[in-house]
Amino acid sequence: ALQGVFDPEIPVSIYELGLIYDIKIKEDNNVDIIMTLTTPNCPEAQTIPEKVADVVSLLKGVNEVKVEITWDPPWTQDNMTDAAKLELGLM
Repeated sequence: ALQGVFDPEIPVSIYELGLIYDIKIKEDNNVDIIMTLTTPNCPEAQTIPEKVADVVSLLKGVNEVKVEITWDPPWTQDNMTDAAKLELGLM
């Protein structure tokens, strides 16, 4: 589901960008997601986590979704998959 959430400024999914740090699916089918953004000054800092929660909550069996933003460790291009780097011309 997270493959379909894109950073509006970068034409690559947040998953491929390496913005998702952790996903925990609990026994009660609640989902906790820890993620970051490319920069603390991201103009989409409110909307991207909301989109993440929205798409995950649509998955069958999922109850509640909690998305937490963290800045530790800071995001770098090293977090990106090779496919994302290729898409952005970094390889």
